[in-house]
Amino acid sequence: MKLIRFGEINNEKPGIIIHEKYYDVSLFGEDYDEHFFETDGLSRLKKFIDLNGDELPEVKNLRLSHPVSRPSKIICIGLNYADHAKETKANIPTEPIIFFKSTTALCGPYDDVIIPKNSLKTDWEVELALVIGKKASYVDESKASEYIAGYSLHNDLSERAFQLERNGQWVKGKSCDTFAPLGPFLATCDEIPDVNNLRLWLTVSGTKMQESNTRNFIFKIPFLISYISQFMTLLPGDIISTGTPAGVGLGMNPPVYLKAGDVIELGIDGLGSSKQNVKVYAN
Repeated sequence: MKLIRFGEINNEKPGIIIHEKYYDVSLFGEDYDEHFFETDGLSRLKKFIDLNGDELPEVKNLRLSHPVSRPSKIICIGLNYADHAKETKANIPTEPIIFFKSTTALCGPYDDVIIPKNSLKTDWEVELALVIGKKASYVDESKASEYIAGYSLHNDLSERAFQLERNGQWVKGKSCDTFAPLGPFLATCDEIPDVNNLRLWLTVSGTKMQESNTRNFIFKIPFLISYISQFMTLLPGDIISTGTPAGVGLGMNPPVYLKAGDVIELGIDGLGSSKQNVKVYAN
């Protein structure tokens, strides 16, 4: 299944994509939130669609929102591609680098990206995100796949001065409003035959910046889930973003950063594409 959420900000409805058409499943009675995933919502939704698919209202000209509602946390993995570590002059990590991104950074896949106040170094990062399907603590790596609800496309936007020059943790440069466009949809695991062989790419105003493949992960997804679950409980609906390959603005010589008027486009095989127009914060 491919799950969507659509509608105006703070008034989104749950939906589904069937044969490339978009349908409203509001009559299912639940949003795609922690309770939905915790109570085997994917199986219940499939049964609902099987019974009511012919009667679902089709929707067009819709604003797509992020496909998961109110996750308890967004956990990101830093430097999970060796080429990205090299371009940023960082050592290849021997254990996963974990940081948080505020859930208030979430936005829709086609919403505007806002360069924050006092920012001069806003950067892009195409990433594969996964969504946790059930409560996970001290997970065995061999069973980690049982805890995945699905996958989505994520742009892990970053303000490099906030992140690297303002002391403290990376979260300051990762959590600005609009810094987590997610979607266009959440694809359940059966939609993605081999998550370790997905092409991902990103362009800025038509210029190719990033192109790689998830086979280049340093740490594979089962290991990441097991590793993170040793330090914290993962709740249903939590998002794990698995890192970005080379081609970020920080790694260029000289560095290149986003400016008003830029257009970011990105995609991953099987997970669609997204597009964000870049604007500058205004009071």
